[in-house]
Amino acid sequence: MSTTTFFIPSVNLMGRGCLAEAVRAIAAQGWRRALIVTDAPLVRTGLVGRVAEQLGQAGVSSVVFDQVKPNPNVANVEAGLALLREAACDGVISLGGGSPHDCAKAIALVAANGGAITDYEGVDRSARPQLPLVAINTTAGTASEMTRFCIITDDRRHVKMAIVDKHVTPLLSVNDPEMMAGMPAALTAATGMDALTHAVEAYVSTAATPITDACALQAVRLVGQHLRRAVAQGDDLEARERMAYAQFLAGMAFNNASLGYVHAMAHQLGGFYDLPHGVCNAILLPHVQAFNAGVAARRLGEIGQALGADIAGLDDAAAAARALQAIRDLARDVGIPAGTAGLGAKEDDIPVLAANAMKDACGLTNPVQPTFDEVCAIYRAAL
Repeated sequence: MSTTTFFIPSVNLMGRGCLAEAVRAIAAQGWRRALIVTDAPLVRTGLVGRVAEQLGQAGVSSVVFDQVKPNPNVANVEAGLALLREAACDGVISLGGGSPHDCAKAIALVAANGGAITDYEGVDRSARPQLPLVAINTTAGTASEMTRFCIITDDRRHVKMAIVDKHVTPLLSVNDPEMMAGMPAALTAATGMDALTHAVEAYVSTAATPITDACALQAVRLVGQHLRRAVAQGDDLEARERMAYAQFLAGMAFNNASLGYVHAMAHQLGGFYDLPHGVCNAILLPHVQAFNAGVAARRLGEIGQALGADIAGLDDAAAAARALQAIRDLARDVGIPAGTAGLGAKEDDIPVLAANAMKDACGLTNPVQPTFDEVCAIYRAAL
């Protein structure tokens, strides 16, 4: 086996009530003023004010940038960066799900390295670590609070840029299920299926290792056991906490084994039509894995078993088929749409989507590299 590197924040806080410990850790860093990167809906819930108040009590002042879009774009990054410089912030706190985390990473990266966020598209394009970043999670799906991945939409090109850079890994990640209890059912479902996608893609990745395999399979088990309950009963803190662990384990897996063509293709749907990332992943997941089954059937069967499917006595192909059905059943049970056409995707756009997907860095570790025509066919099957 070739040499591998395992990326993860140096400190990761998990469990009910850990926000208070996070605030103490931020104060101990000696920060004077933090930029809190979040979105307007979270401000309305009162969570942002709660965090700002606790920071103030610990001696850290803050300024709030709450204009992050569901699919953060270059303009969001530039506006947040301008506020950071105007307020002379010496650290960044992302508060929310994947969108605030990704926007905050981009702000902190450009603040330390200069230029524009478009300069950093690709793998390890930066020269210096980002401004200190603490990521406080309020969803259970993207794992952006602990990864080296940053996804920013370039509206000019109608694409999502994949920025994969060791320098965007946060200093500290925070997963307090008490911060997740108010998450709506639809968002819970989408983010949970996003976590499942991360685990599955990492498990069949060409860069998978025994460490990422262990993380991925346990993530799949936890999603299979707890996502339906978290969607149906949003105040079930046990289910929330287990899903927080699931998404974090999935993040550990894909942060190091990378992803595949589900993400490469979902990024294009999100960038082109401004669609929810987790929903795009959930719809594409069984279609891309059906394509991958020709070379990854055994591993897909193991995914099915982790989801609770009975694969005893089945050959690899049949076990893989059962795994795909288990994925579809879970997606249906939590209310994921059956196809992308209902979300506004159009067949005429598929050639552009496919061409952009083939340029996405996430596709590099897919177990088999599809042709342009094969990517188009997968998009059509998912309509």
